[in-house]
Amino acid sequence: MAQPFPSRPERIPTIPRYCSGIAHHCSLCVAPWRGVPALSRSRYLQPSQGGFVNKNAGVAANSVDADGAEDGPDVLIVGSGPVGLTLANILGARGLRVLVVEERAELIDYPRGVGLDDESLRTFQSIGLADRVQRHTIPYQILRFVNGEGKLLAEMAPSAGEYGWPRRNGFVQPLVDAELLRGLERYPGVTVAWSTRMQDFAETRDGVDVTLADADGETRRVHVPYVVGCDGGRSGTRRLMDVDFEGTTSATRWIVVDLENDPLGTPNSYVGADPARPYASISIAHGIRRFEFMLFAHETDEQVDTPHFVHRLLGRHIPRPEDAAIIRQRIYTHHSRIASSFHRGRIMIAGDAAHLMPVWQGQGYNSGIRDAANLGWKLAAVATGTAGQALLATYDEERRDHARAMIDLSTTVGKVISIRNRPLARLRDTLLTRASILPALKRYIVEMRFKPMPRYTSGAVVPAATENSPVGRLFIQPTVATPAGEVPLDEELGNWFAVLAWNNDPVTLLGKEAADSWRAFGARFIAVVPQAQLGYGGYGPDVRLVGDPGGIKSWFDRHRESVLFLRPDRFVAAACLAQEAPETSRRLLGALHIAATAPDAPADVPARIEGK
Repeated sequence: MAQPFPSRPERIPTIPRYCSGIAHHCSLCVAPWRGVPALSRSRYLQPSQGGFVNKNAGVAANSVDADGAEDGPDVLIVGSGPVGLTLANILGARGLRVLVVEERAELIDYPRGVGLDDESLRTFQSIGLADRVQRHTIPYQILRFVNGEGKLLAEMAPSAGEYGWPRRNGFVQPLVDAELLRGLERYPGVTVAWSTRMQDFAETRDGVDVTLADADGETRRVHVPYVVGCDGGRSGTRRLMDVDFEGTTSATRWIVVDLENDPLGTPNSYVGADPARPYASISIAHGIRRFEFMLFAHETDEQVDTPHFVHRLLGRHIPRPEDAAIIRQRIYTHHSRIASSFHRGRIMIAGDAAHLMPVWQGQGYNSGIRDAANLGWKLAAVATGTAGQALLATYDEERRDHARAMIDLSTTVGKVISIRNRPLARLRDTLLTRASILPALKRYIVEMRFKPMPRYTSGAVVPAATENSPVGRLFIQPTVATPAGEVPLDEELGNWFAVLAWNNDPVTLLGKEAADSWRAFGARFIAVVPQAQLGYGGYGPDVRLVGDPGGIKSWFDRHRESVLFLRPDRFVAAACLAQEAPETSRRLLGALHIAATAPDAPADVPARIEGK
């Protein structure tokens, strides 16, 4: 059957340095920033007689179903933000045909998120883009909380990198988004349609009929198996799903001001718990400094929207505010909201469309990337016929509690920072200062141990029998030795499932029937041995031998299990002793709703993008 959507064009929009501009922008709003020039006025797809046409590729004939809808791609993604682009890269790597529709004419050219964590970088590693993303980061960024006099109250400076990447990174979101967009060039089945919005949809027995509209109002109907809304806080997808967006919106406004040629030049960031006016000062990559200030009820938008007002705010923090090079500024409010459902039938939402949280822990962006990582492999498995539809229900089941925990943490931290009652502020300062005296409590703060880590007790896992079980937790990523040299562990695991055994042959442990099932599913078999044993024979031809310098053994020293079944998002789906491998495999294949005869899995994504 002819494919109705052409392969991806070679050219993508490039992103310039930020432009100047002053406007208001709420995180619930999807309107482009006033004053920001277009990144590229050319579109991948343009309206034409007979449908949208890719200017840079030929167009196959479109088949039409009985209801008049064109046969569309495997997955329609609404929104070209970081979540939608990450998801498109994950699905493209699995060989799926994907259409990303974006209402704007180009990528957003202003920074929103400024904090990138190790989990997100690991996801970008899985799609071969981490090296390019890292060029736009400040790794190991320290965050210091100070009071109104500048006295240190607490410090977050995590040095551990158990997942293979720095825990805290300042970053420039538009440049990272551009890298994610460029990554789609690798996949001929992935297309981006600019100036195109999803107007409506209707779920059918075998998919979703979607009405798309271009900037001129021309519409077309396409039939797709699955729709994912990554279209922000004012998500049209969520509205059409008719799910609630539960939570609150703060009445307090804040103003964010981004400066180029960083007037402070220091590499780290500060949150000022100043009762006179709480603020944040954040260093991000490429010489950019962000300031955020609380606004008071009597300060009108018109008053705030002037250079004089902004210079007065900056005057307490930089030597010469009148010389500051303002890239842009905007007014926003904090939201603490979560959708009542992330998934209904063949329609899902992710990122800000599913949850919004205050900025204080820098987890809004990262929570969206977690959504993409969790949903991506499940959607790939179901859309290719490898797994049953029931697997998609585990997306909501696994992500909801953790997203809620991140919202609650961010909201609580914001309340502590924003205290304006001076006696209460002094009490807070005293408690935080005394807490830093206690070594254990200080480590808890410095190493960010308070950050909720996902743990899945149900869903696409074999439930853990003990509290100490690694099931449902993210697995570590140390550097390991291979015959070709040292690499991060995930480079050997690949971007799909892996069965990993300590000092044993996983194929032998599984037995022929179970091993054949995992082969058909596209899994890799990994035998981890002490590095001194690397090169010793005795393993099957499809077993990858990995030498451990000590990090993986230390992990196994803390657990009773010796065989791990690792998901593509690097969570432990099941774990057991060596002799329990066949039965654990059987239980896990059931939990994953694996089809009896799974199609051959596509090849792994290239490790990284080469070239400029």
